[in-house]
Amino acid sequence: MQAIEIEGGSGPAEALRLAERPDPVAGPGQIGIRVRAAGVNRPDLLQRAGAYPPPPGASDILGLEVAGEVDQVGPGVTRWRVGDRVCALLGGGGYAERAVVDARHALPVPEGLDFIQAAALPETVFTVFANVFEAGGLKAGETLLVHGATSGIGVTAIQMARAAGARVIATSRTAAKARAALDLGADVSLDASQGDLTAQIAAAGGADVVLDMVGAAYAGINLEALKPGGRWVVIATLTGALAEVDLLRLMMKAVTLTGSTLRRRSADEKARLAAAIEATAWPWVVSGAVRPPVEATFPLAEAKLAHLRLEAGEHVGKIVLTTDAIRG
Repeated sequence: MQAIEIEGGSGPAEALRLAERPDPVAGPGQIGIRVRAAGVNRPDLLQRAGAYPPPPGASDILGLEVAGEVDQVGPGVTRWRVGDRVCALLGGGGYAERAVVDARHALPVPEGLDFIQAAALPETVFTVFANVFEAGGLKAGETLLVHGATSGIGVTAIQMARAAGARVIATSRTAAKARAALDLGADVSLDASQGDLTAQIAAAGGADVVLDMVGAAYAGINLEALKPGGRWVVIATLTGALAEVDLLRLMMKAVTLTGSTLRRRSADEKARLAAAIEATAWPWVVSGAVRPPVEATFPLAEAKLAHLRLEAGEHVGKIVLTTDAIRG
């Protein structure tokens, strides 16, 4: 099969190149997928730079989510058949023509969605569900504050929160992105580059849950934004991991501060998440309430351009690689 490798093991986007790899073989409890599309995510950039190695046993090939047809069914798998249209969460291996995955980590592609749309779902939907709804405990009638609202995670969080009956305050770095977040369903959308963001969030009523991808620079803002009993969920630290937090203020407001990563969770835990998502959140996808926009697509051979586009930070929604053009 054709797959993307990182020349030298790590490096800039220019280090990504197309190479031949052996076709993966589905083992017990696994399925093989003929990959039609693969999502591009910030953890891919970190792995490419040598800062986020794959967990033990995972492929060294980049790519955490794919969509395509099942082309192998390993021993012990009863749910899937060859030809089924699926999307799946991977520990690695998505930037390739074929991938194998724990059969429990795959979900059916809903009718009406193409493979490009479906490939934009797993990493973001799993991340938002695990952090906003499970760790954050967001409920109908509450308010979610989302920073980086036009990222792949951000646009998914907006749609999932609204589908669950919650209110959303979104923050973005430009007026254009603030308008885009509003178009995507945010109730209030703030341009973080204009005025006092803490005051703007307070004027919007504050939040019950904060989904924080910014890190250190917004620590004080998040603490002030939360209502008593609020939940602050950290999933990325784009401005740094070391933050100064007023612990007394945190105590007085009874705020819960938590964080997690998705990739290093056990196979059983990811399977549990997949089942919970299929029962609770997948109906939102099926209905069209959750349909993250795809900003751009690139052929697999041009993964370098996809990474440069993501690094530029001007996108709204997801960036997706496609495999069908590889062999002309």
